[in-house]
Amino acid sequence: MIKSVGTPEQVEDVITTPYDGCGKCMVAVRRLSRKTEKTNSPAKQAVQVAQAVAAFGGHIVGWADDWEVSGATDPLTRPGFGPWLRGEMGPYDGIAGAAVDRIGRNVRDILNTAHANHEAGRVLITADHVGVWDLNDPNQENELVLKAMGAQMEHRSIRTRNRDETRRARDAGQKKNAPAYGFEFVRLSPNGKIDHQKLNKISSANARDIAHRILTDETGTVTPATEAARLTRAAALSPGDHRRVMYGNEPKGTPWTAKTVEHILTSEASLGLLTHKGRSVVGSDGHPVKLSEGLWSAETRHALMAKVAPRRNRNNVRAPKSDYRLSGVVFCGACRERLYFAGAAKAPRWSCTARVRGVVSSQRCKPAPSAYMSYLDAQVEEWLLARHGDAQVMEKQFIPGTRHGERIAELEGDRKRLREDRMAHLYDAPDDAEWFRREYKRMGDEIKELRQIPERPSGVHLVPTGETVAQQWHSAVDESARRLMLAGFSVRVELFSRGEPERVRITGANPYMTA
Repeated sequence: MIKSVGTPEQVEDVITTPYDGCGKCMVAVRRLSRKTEKTNSPAKQAVQVAQAVAAFGGHIVGWADDWEVSGATDPLTRPGFGPWLRGEMGPYDGIAGAAVDRIGRNVRDILNTAHANHEAGRVLITADHVGVWDLNDPNQENELVLKAMGAQMEHRSIRTRNRDETRRARDAGQKKNAPAYGFEFVRLSPNGKIDHQKLNKISSANARDIAHRILTDETGTVTPATEAARLTRAAALSPGDHRRVMYGNEPKGTPWTAKTVEHILTSEASLGLLTHKGRSVVGSDGHPVKLSEGLWSAETRHALMAKVAPRRNRNNVRAPKSDYRLSGVVFCGACRERLYFAGAAKAPRWSCTARVRGVVSSQRCKPAPSAYMSYLDAQVEEWLLARHGDAQVMEKQFIPGTRHGERIAELEGDRKRLREDRMAHLYDAPDDAEWFRREYKRMGDEIKELRQIPERPSGVHLVPTGETVAQQWHSAVDESARRLMLAGFSVRVELFSRGEPERVRITGANPYMTA
């Protein structure tokens, strides 16, 4: 019998053995709703399972571990346990768990799993029960039902406590769930309660860089999807992985998605507000609860929402998500269709595939132009640096508008509703009447102040960087950054067949200088 172990991985290394058909080849099941650096349950469960299997005289052929998986999850769909139950992980003779509630926390799921396992001729062992569970014995079956009911009742009690605490924290204007991307919680002592929220140095800089690239883009080639692809290629930690690293866990390598980028840019949490189910929480003063400085202003958030909003692409311009320098820039000189990547990875080529794809206007494109990618890259680099290499790069900066008109309209709507409520005698009590007068006056004063401030539209302004185009080109971190530079110069590359007088035609204009 195993008396002590180190880490769960050491347990697996010591006692995991191949399947040999002895009739006692067990799958060890472990589950934990929340796994943190301080959690000792994985190692504890490993010891309990190993001791139960040793008492049975069996051996473990695999570990079905589900970390940060709720007990309410159907065992068949759990990432670690599910494949074993579905027969996708090979043969085994039974299931061993530290307790019944590690199998599941729902009576139906536990009984379904136990009986399906029993009907398949496999055994069930848990460390909180002596010996093998015999479901043919009514007493043992009743005991299993009681343990399952206890697990379900405990799970529901935990959910009720969590909901009550969430409601209490929301009413008190306190943050309870995980911090939004770009922020972090500050505790005055290592294990103390959250004292306040502040901007996280790394994630806030990354979020602001994403917003800057999207707001200053005027070509339509920088979108949440292209930013997600860029960040994944750059191995930037996704929001989930960034949170895991902040709390001392290992990242999972989760890729960025367009939906994630769009949520970061448009969420009200980006303003430093307390949110619940995606909406800001309104305090007793009638204003959203402010937790900290925001990633950007409300005006900038509205500009981002307008930028990422779905729209019809009238010009059929697609934002390239690959890391090739000329993606979306190179075209066929004969049929004017886009060229696509072809050839082996060691010698990639740009080729016109329009004719073989059945494009009617390209049926006479014979022979279809094709050239090595490195050749065209060198041609474009030479063209750009020869013409614009000494020009100074002007950085685009987005200046948000004031949007005073929208705020005035919102306040006037609030005052109208207050007047209607007053006329409906909702504020007849003395304390309610005083609150009504104070709020109505506050709104009126704010409207008066806003009307005296001139409206400023949002826009993109150019600011000198002191860096030349050549310097920025050579210091670019990847090919996607160079592609964005080419898009800024409106570069268009046309490739012709070898027999034509002109092989490559490159056009474009310096966006920082007048003609």
